[in-house]
Amino acid sequence: MLHPVVLSGGSGSRLWPLSRQNQPKQFLSLIGDHSLFQETILRANALPNTGAPVTVCAEDHRFMVGEQLQGIGVANGAILLEPIARNTAPAIALAALHLVAGEPDATMLVLPADHLIEDVDAFRDAVARAAVLADQDWLVTFGIHPDYPETGYGYIDRGDALGEGGYKVSGFVEKPDLATAEGYLAAGTYAWNSGMFLFKAQRYLDELARLAPKILESARAAYAKANTDLDFIRLGKDEFAASPNDSIDYAVMEKTDRAAVVPVSCGWSDIGSWSSLWAVAERDDDGNRYEGDVISVDTTGSLVRASDRRMIATIGVEDLVIIDTPDATLVARKDRVQDVKTIVDKLKQAGRQEHLFHRKVYRPWGNYDSIDMGQRFQVKRIEVKPGGVLSLQKHHKRAEHWIVVSGVAEVTCDDKVFELRENESTYIPLGSVHRLRNRGTEPVELIEVQSGSYLGEDDIVRLEDVYGRS
Repeated sequence: MLHPVVLSGGSGSRLWPLSRQNQPKQFLSLIGDHSLFQETILRANALPNTGAPVTVCAEDHRFMVGEQLQGIGVANGAILLEPIARNTAPAIALAALHLVAGEPDATMLVLPADHLIEDVDAFRDAVARAAVLADQDWLVTFGIHPDYPETGYGYIDRGDALGEGGYKVSGFVEKPDLATAEGYLAAGTYAWNSGMFLFKAQRYLDELARLAPKILESARAAYAKANTDLDFIRLGKDEFAASPNDSIDYAVMEKTDRAAVVPVSCGWSDIGSWSSLWAVAERDDDGNRYEGDVISVDTTGSLVRASDRRMIATIGVEDLVIIDTPDATLVARKDRVQDVKTIVDKLKQAGRQEHLFHRKVYRPWGNYDSIDMGQRFQVKRIEVKPGGVLSLQKHHKRAEHWIVVSGVAEVTCDDKVFELRENESTYIPLGSVHRLRNRGTEPVELIEVQSGSYLGEDDIVRLEDVYGRS
């Protein structure tokens, strides 16, 4: 059986301001109705003889992963929580250890969560060819046929043919300059490095033991400390932190003598920038991609994405990227969007929050949107999904007023438990132990007005939480 392993890391910087650290691009619906993560899962799930997917993700994204899997009706094989980011080689080692514990001869298909593949049939054919090589103990990577001399990708040079399935890897090369990339394209033996792999889980562990033993040692120690929390598998933090921070390419693929590449042309993109999203998106006759409420005059070659709160109008512009969110707007030339990381760095240096969170923040129980704020007050719109329950908590520095606008909320305030319905309100005094719960089948929407000397999210003392948060 083939086991998809989806790597769902990422810092959310390349598609800022839409992507943020708490909601990186794999969880966004950029093309179509599903997120890139969901598309990756559905694509892998449609392959023949495939088991439930194993996802490796950051602890902060665990509920988002769980909800997005539920949203497409796919059972998870496991959700492994990386206690700290340690690159792809250790992440894949965790998944391999988990798989061989239940199936010693398991084969794993390793997929980044944030890639786009338009030709699913070509992808399926490439996986079938790679599986033949994996059965022969090759560590297989997928090389994307280059359409142009891209300088933002690494390349793979193929060597001798391995039957009809693929080729030996002659070498991996880093991101080239334009002249070098043009040479690769002319040579005809080079492919873009996709970051997708297929191999036997035990074979990968054997190569780690030989080529990067410290990574395997740390992964084994972390997995030995694993414990189950709801639908998630938590791993030993200190043990995993001791691992070298290496990619699978550096740790294994560049050093092993069993690296193989299967070439494929499948409409692949890593959606690594706003310009790459523009390139793969459907555009109008003037080369524009519009999303949301957009009115344009004499606009060409542009990507304009409006938030759901306001309209964007453009006049006489060309080759621009305009991305609007409720708390930040990006305007950039399309050939400069790779520099968006510079903006993120400036936000970090200034101690701001716009690179970390959206104004609308998702929680396992629902979401909240900070719609107004002053020196001693904050107003939030809160939505609690059916069955959702906030932690039993108290605040040292703020009081709260709750006004229900739809649904029926169950409120706990100290020793009282009561219901609030539409147009009813209550007051939560400073220091009171309180909780909000939705026992109904429809979402509960309410307005929360906070007042006090400090309104930060860290002024929460959780006394009890069904989601295991501290």
